[in-house]
Amino acid sequence: MDILSVAVQNLTSAPVLAFGLGLLATAIRSDLRLPEPIYQAISIYLLLGIGIKGGVALSEVSIAEVGMPILGTLLLGVTIPALAFFLLKRIRKLSQVDRGALAAHYGSTSLVTFTAAIIFYESVSVSVEGYLTTLLAILEIPGIIVGLLLATRGLKRNVPWNESLREILAGRSIFLLAGGLVIGFLTGNIGFARIDEFFVALFPGILTLFLLELGIVAGRRLSDLKTSGFGLVIFGIAFPLISGSLGVLTGQLTGLSLGGSATLGVLSASASYIAAPAAVRLALPEASPGIYLTASLGITFPFNLTLGIPIMLQISTYIESVGL
Repeated sequence: MDILSVAVQNLTSAPVLAFGLGLLATAIRSDLRLPEPIYQAISIYLLLGIGIKGGVALSEVSIAEVGMPILGTLLLGVTIPALAFFLLKRIRKLSQVDRGALAAHYGSTSLVTFTAAIIFYESVSVSVEGYLTTLLAILEIPGIIVGLLLATRGLKRNVPWNESLREILAGRSIFLLAGGLVIGFLTGNIGFARIDEFFVALFPGILTLFLLELGIVAGRRLSDLKTSGFGLVIFGIAFPLISGSLGVLTGQLTGLSLGGSATLGVLSASASYIAAPAAVRLALPEASPGIYLTASLGITFPFNLTLGIPIMLQISTYIESVGL
């Protein structure tokens, strides 16, 4: 399947079209919004469901099988934010603090992008290792920490590391993902069969509803592009291609399948807009939310959702074909 047909199939999938509908709602100034309690309930459902399914898959593989992918993911968690911090020097108006804040966001991950990738790859009959959720949880943490460390070098004030680390580890994303992994691992396939219909059959539809809301949220950040600068727009599109390619290559070298490598590429290309903003807000109050939220949610998230997911699959296909 060539990249054009893959891209068209992704662009015409229900979740991506719902995201576009949310953007349109913002453009025409519609009052459409999901009620906050429903938005929170949906996010809990997605996080817990992904964690449980990943834990079930993890219970069926050996440590030897996941050892190398986990090691590769840890290396990505250190390399990607450091690379982002270095490349952001090219954007001259960014301070060290803002570069570190951006590095923390791009070193972390986007759960929704990951979920959309899994659903899309399954729709084109590309299998993905179920334990990739474990790699998602692992990649979420070191990227934020490295970004904060780079940002706070030389600051003449105390950084609230205890609060920041607690926010990262006890925040909703990591807590529910890790808790779901434990539940899925302990209950296994037998226990999961009792809740299969709730967490599998309904999952694509609920993700579609969630992406409608995210389209509205992202649409409201697009106006910030006027003040963010053209360099940030270029970074928000070009850097995911670089970091995503590193993720795909790491997946191939550590023994992941074609789909697993593509998904690790999607994880590496994504930028956090849930866990990272909470940690950055505590540790780096000087950093501009207009910069890091616009880049992660207004630029990179729409790019990855529409084009990045099929591009990572094509990169994975190419690397596998040349035998690297």
